[in-house]
Amino acid sequence: MSNTHFAPVLITGGARRIGLALAKSLLQKNQPVIVAYRSEYPALTELIDLGAECIQADFSSNQGIYQFAATVQQRHAKLRAIVHNASAWLAESPGTPPEQTMATMLQIHVYTPYLLNQLLENTLRGQGNAGADVIHLTDFVVEKGSARHIAYAASKAALDNMTRSFAKKMAPDVKVNAIAPALILFNPADDALYRKQALDKSLMKVEPGEDEIVELVHYLMRSRYVTGRTHGVDGGRPLR
Repeated sequence: MSNTHFAPVLITGGARRIGLALAKSLLQKNQPVIVAYRSEYPALTELIDLGAECIQADFSSNQGIYQFAATVQQRHAKLRAIVHNASAWLAESPGTPPEQTMATMLQIHVYTPYLLNQLLENTLRGQGNAGADVIHLTDFVVEKGSARHIAYAASKAALDNMTRSFAKKMAPDVKVNAIAPALILFNPADDALYRKQALDKSLMKVEPGEDEIVELVHYLMRSRYVTGRTHGVDGGRPLR
């Protein structure tokens, strides 16, 4: 069956790390994918070669969110899912006014998914009971807070709460869930000491890799019943 018979999955921030791994996994299963990206990444060429539709998006302003949603609606009548993966990890810093840090975190983690869910709701509905999905990528710090990333944790907590609200609003057509990771994948620049300290914070003491998130996304999309829940992928870290 041709890919044109399937509604695409929209992944925000899909050109690197978890988003990239998910996009490639879906494409390998002949699932059409739309990748929203902010900046040019080397992986975009690979994604396009694999068949992904890549759309540059500026989510730093509400106008940019509206423009992106309009572009998606012009090209596609229906979406199979929206995976809100776009994220930024900003700490409070003496050199940055705190209101600026909070505004940036709210823009990417709250306004962007909130508006896209509202603006693209019609593309998700009308595909049968549990026929579409919205998945929010949050963070394990939602449960415990963070002294050095207060605005980040607060914005992810708002996104986590929206999971339940949108699950109520969009049922039964659309399932809405959150995935709350802790350490998934180190950055190449992370030194040995940092890696040991990070691994020691979890019960499982491993760097699990993106597949843990990718497989959970596949499960949630296959499910006909799971909605309004936050799924921790944290190696037991909140229990430490």
